[in-house]
Amino acid sequence: MEYLVKKWKMWYNSLDVNHDGKVSVQDVQESKNKFTIFHELVGEKAKRVQVNFEDWWNKYIFGTGAKKEISESEFVEKLTEAYKKDKAAFKREMQACFDCIFAVLDANKDRKIDLDEYIRSFKAFGHENEALVRKIFSMSNVNPENEALPVKDIVSAWVTFVTEEDSDVKDIIMEAFSEGL
Repeated sequence: MEYLVKKWKMWYNSLDVNHDGKVSVQDVQESKNKFTIFHELVGEKAKRVQVNFEDWWNKYIFGTGAKKEISESEFVEKLTEAYKKDKAAFKREMQACFDCIFAVLDANKDRKIDLDEYIRSFKAFGHENEALVRKIFSMSNVNPENEALPVKDIVSAWVTFVTEEDSDVKDIIMEAFSEGL
């Protein structure tokens, strides 16, 4: 459980888009605004993406939709309670969480994320170290035909990161955070 808590704290910190030490509505605003700008989305598509971003934050991060800030301890407690209650249900919920956000991040809806989309998505979440993001991308199962990652593989990597207790299991997201993401 200690290893999972360590990873959940890393995830929490990655959600602090503006790096102010807390996850709040300001992080939601900054991530959705950056994403639409970086992907040059306008009009209805931009509005739809921003609504989907906000829905994801409210459902999976804040948990209630009414709360607009969550502390690290509250975030970890929420995940711990769900994990301890029913590990299989927790894993399904995390699968849904990452299916949802990567459906949004896959801006062109081709079910794969190329390097440029990957970089822009990480930047939208406040991760500016492009060299590291490129390294993480290359550590993944990139399809040599189209130089892209299938969304399902990215989702699977994130689900492993937030649900796997065994530190001996290969975890590329954990490796990325350990590298300084």
